[in-house]
Amino acid sequence: MVFGAIATWRMAHDGVVEAIQTLSNQGTSGDAVETLIKTVEDYPFYKSVGFGGLPNAEGILEMDAAYMEGDTFQIGAVAGITDVKNPISVARKLSQDKFNSFRVGDGASKYAMLEGFERKNMLTKRAHRIWEKRLKEIHENNLNPYDGHDTVGAITLDKQGSMTAGTSSSGLFMKKPGRVGDSPLSGSGFYVDSEIGGAAATGLGEDLMKGCLSYEIVRLMGEGLTPQQACDQAVYSFHDKLTKRYGKCGAFSLVAMNNQGQWGVATNVEFTFSVGNHLETPQIFIANMGDNHTTNIQPITQEWLDAYEKRIKAPID
Repeated sequence: MVFGAIATWRMAHDGVVEAIQTLSNQGTSGDAVETLIKTVEDYPFYKSVGFGGLPNAEGILEMDAAYMEGDTFQIGAVAGITDVKNPISVARKLSQDKFNSFRVGDGASKYAMLEGFERKNMLTKRAHRIWEKRLKEIHENNLNPYDGHDTVGAITLDKQGSMTAGTSSSGLFMKKPGRVGDSPLSGSGFYVDSEIGGAAATGLGEDLMKGCLSYEIVRLMGEGLTPQQACDQAVYSFHDKLTKRYGKCGAFSLVAMNNQGQWGVATNVEFTFSVGNHLETPQIFIANMGDNHTTNIQPITQEWLDAYEKRIKAPID
C-alpha cells in the first residue's frame, strides 16, 4: 500500500521522519500531518514557526495555522493566534466545526483556551533578542524591516488513501500587527483532495495569495500531470505573469504529492524540503529554479547540514 509525506524546509525533516513512521504503522494522514507540524512548532531554534518564532513589529508573536482533510474538504484555520502551544492542533479541532471554523486574533486565542489547549508564552528570550537587535539595525541603518517567512507546509497520504494538508507559521518577521499571509488561506497556502493529491506553499504570502498556487497545482494533477509537471507549470508560469504585470515577484516555493505517493517541487529561490514514501526513506533535498521552467533538485550535503545547524543555533550578540 502506498503512503507518503512531504514538507517544506529542512526544519520539517524530523517531523517527516515521525510522520512516515506513523503512516507505516497504519496511522492516519491527519495524525501524521499534525505530528509532523507539531515537531516543528515545538523546536525553539526555528525562527518562523511556533515556539521560538519571531514577533511582529510590536514584539508580539502572532501565529497562523491551517488543517485540511482531503476526503471531506473540511478545513480549520487560525490567524493571529497568541500564547497557544500548537496552533496546528487548534486548526485541526476547528475543522470539525461546520460554522466558525476559521478564527482570528482574540477569537482564535479564546477558542483555544476554552477548548483546553495548552497555553504557553511562545516568545522565547532568544527570539525577543533577535527582535531587539533588528529594531536597532532598522533605526541605525534605515533597513527594510521585513525578513523571513518560512512556513512549514505539509502533505500526508495514508495507506487507506486519505490525504491531509497542514501549515503553520509565525509569519513575516516584523510584520504589522494583524497581518495575515497565505498560510491559513485555502487554495493559496494549502489544498488537498484525496482523489488527486495535495500541495502546500511557503514564501511571501502577499504574492503567493495572488496566484492561489496550491489549488492550481492540485487542479493540474487532476488533469493528469505528474506532481513535478504540475508544480513546474503552476509556479513558473505565475512567476513570469506576476513579474510582467506587477513588476516584481516575491519568493515562493511549493511542494506537492499525489494519491500514489509521487511528489514534486517548484521554487523561484534556493529551497530545501523533506520527503519520504513507501519506496523512499525520508530525505532532505535542495531545489533551485532551473532553465526552461523546470526545477533542479539535488540531495542535501552533510556540509550544508552542518552549516545549517551551526547557523540556527548561533549565539545572538
